[in-house]
Amino acid sequence: MLSAAAVLGAVAVVALLSVWIASLRVTRIRPTEALGEAAVEPGLGSRARAVTGLVCLASAVSLIGLTGATDGQTAMGAAAGMLYLFVLGIALLAPWVNQGAARLLAPVLRGVWGDSGYLAAANLRANARGMVAVPTALVLSVGFGGTVWFLQDNLQRQTVVQSRDGILAQYALTGAAGLPAAATAEARRVPGVLAATGVRRTSVVVPGELEAQTVVAQGIDPAGVERTMDLGVRSGSLAALREGTVAVSTARADAAGWRLGDEAQLWLGDGTPVTLRVVALYERGWGFGEVTLHTGTLAGHTVTGLDDQVLIRTAPGADGALADLARRYPAATVVDTDTLTGDIARELAVSGWLNKLLIGVLVGYAVLAAANTLVMAALARRRELSLLRLVGVTRRQVRRMVHAEQAGLLGVSLAIGTAIAAVTLTTIVNAVSGQRVPYVPVAGWAALVAATTALSLTATILPVNHLLRTPPIKDMSIRE
Repeated sequence: MLSAAAVLGAVAVVALLSVWIASLRVTRIRPTEALGEAAVEPGLGSRARAVTGLVCLASAVSLIGLTGATDGQTAMGAAAGMLYLFVLGIALLAPWVNQGAARLLAPVLRGVWGDSGYLAAANLRANARGMVAVPTALVLSVGFGGTVWFLQDNLQRQTVVQSRDGILAQYALTGAAGLPAAATAEARRVPGVLAATGVRRTSVVVPGELEAQTVVAQGIDPAGVERTMDLGVRSGSLAALREGTVAVSTARADAAGWRLGDEAQLWLGDGTPVTLRVVALYERGWGFGEVTLHTGTLAGHTVTGLDDQVLIRTAPGADGALADLARRYPAATVVDTDTLTGDIARELAVSGWLNKLLIGVLVGYAVLAAANTLVMAALARRRELSLLRLVGVTRRQVRRMVHAEQAGLLGVSLAIGTAIAAVTLTTIVNAVSGQRVPYVPVAGWAALVAATTALSLTATILPVNHLLRTPPIKDMSIRE
């Protein structure tokens, strides 16, 4: 509820503030002065705009250090702020970015597009402020889309990696209908079994900075757990896990403000409040859940009251006995842990695509806003393009000029957006998972770049082609 109220309030404040700022100059300027400015290209921008943009970029750079020095929810929050500040800073500095790009790319544009390239470079220099919408929209699409989309891939990949590296058992007894707690005890009595750990999947609700959050949890029988799973314990010990105690991931402990030995208040899956003493902090929260409880703590508080699987560590030659164990329980089977990890990866792939659908809606909205911005920016050039045609520039030359402009702005925007996405994604993945190089599928990145390119060309060239079909003298009669 608090998050929803905050979002509604922020949207209302931003909308009202934007209208107020936009109306200030319109209401204060003298009519004769406004007529005089109508045919003059606006300047690059005020000193306040430049200073604010530089402050945003400096703040974003400072958040790189904060994100790297923290983990968990704190790191993700800092990374989100860093992403927004980078995009906002580029939006504010876009006039100077456009002018610098025009000067830098002028030789390339002239070499590739000839006279049209010369016109494109000159137009970008003269109308650097008028075209701020183009790089801003494209940087938003690449920077925001690349960060949010590929972050999901990295978290999914990290879950599989942590699960694979943390499972020390060679086999797992699984049951479609669940397994009673007695299955763990029977597994331990099988000849050749060195250790067996029953695992029960659940969820718990833990306090957060603004509101409580539901997180993935597991209940285990800790006897011999050090031989079946390695959670990457940083402090404390899973051997101390009893009823009335809890082990939590370092990320969740950081978010909730828990330390080793603290009393942690949380709610079990059925809503029962409990206060548990923290006896261990571990790193592999993505692979095993952010909270680990004793199965006794969960007794009577889960839907089925059954374990999902039993992890089994064996000496050589115990395979046949495990098959006999599986036949004692309906719909139960023994699988090797490689198969178990593969099943986890497939389940995550399905849930990952569901999450990506939601992310796709958010990114799609940003892309739609970017497309509208590009179309409006292109249609606003009606009189400019008509004047060029009246002084002798052909339709083909105008099209080539627009192509050259878009190619230059697109290249700069892709470079800046890629840099923002790379810095943000690298920082947050390193903070959350310890991986210095994020995982970015080549096909996914190519699709993002191709989609951004198509957005830029379609939302600009099609409106310009529409304008070129109108007689220039007609468009020149239209007011600014």
